[in-house]
Amino acid sequence: MNALIDFNALKERQKVAWASGDYAVIGTTLQLVGEQLAEAADLLHGERVLDVAAGNGNATLAAARRGARVTSTDYVPVLLERGAERAHAERLEVDFQVADVEALPFADASFDAVLSSFGVMFAPNHPQSAAEMARVCRPGGRIALANWTPEGFIGQLFKTLGKHLPPPAGLQSPSLWGVEPHLAELFGDKAASMNATRRIFNFRYRSAAHFIEVFKTWYGPVHKAFAALPADGAAALERDLTELLERLNRAGSRSLVVPSEYLEVVVMRR
Repeated sequence: MNALIDFNALKERQKVAWASGDYAVIGTTLQLVGEQLAEAADLLHGERVLDVAAGNGNATLAAARRGARVTSTDYVPVLLERGAERAHAERLEVDFQVADVEALPFADASFDAVLSSFGVMFAPNHPQSAAEMARVCRPGGRIALANWTPEGFIGQLFKTLGKHLPPPAGLQSPSLWGVEPHLAELFGDKAASMNATRRIFNFRYRSAAHFIEVFKTWYGPVHKAFAALPADGAAALERDLTELLERLNRAGSRSLVVPSEYLEVVVMRR
């Protein structure tokens, strides 16, 4: 990792990207992952649960539905607002707090379980994020994560974006959170055990063009990428995304169903 990277400046740009569009339009389609993650963490009624980089609250809602006392955090306030709207609609009691996973405002061992569904993987400082999650999780507690793998569709999508808009030199890829040896290195002796399961989430859209239009309009990183490119660059990006989608589509000409691999990980805190 390049020690010269200005993480604060980078995170300010990330906040703008994630606040653009409306991630909840995409995020709500991923609710199944949050439910499976809550089951993998074996959450108990009444446990104290922290959701970090919670986005629009998929893992938050899943934990609250299981009777946990949930604190939902993200450093993008508008994302938490979407989660709060969903919790209110279901009459779920959740504490929503603006917080950065790299500097969590909670005491050591405050939570029985810490969750993140496709969230913490996008924080730029991997070791700091892992250290903070481990710090606030009690000994014997669980840290449960869902992270896209480098080989999966979303991992390939971000590689495609990076080809057109290269990330800062030295920055670790978010997809490394979907690699078991990287996670073992991050959590180190703070982990009593780590169980990882590769799972598939299916993205379902009418066509490649429909997927690109939805993501270009609502998904912050893709929205900002298209906005930052000149017309010919945006056209080239669209061609590459179309090729990727059509190559991975398993529904043929009828529709678009693209399987995307992710790693479900449960770390037992030592």
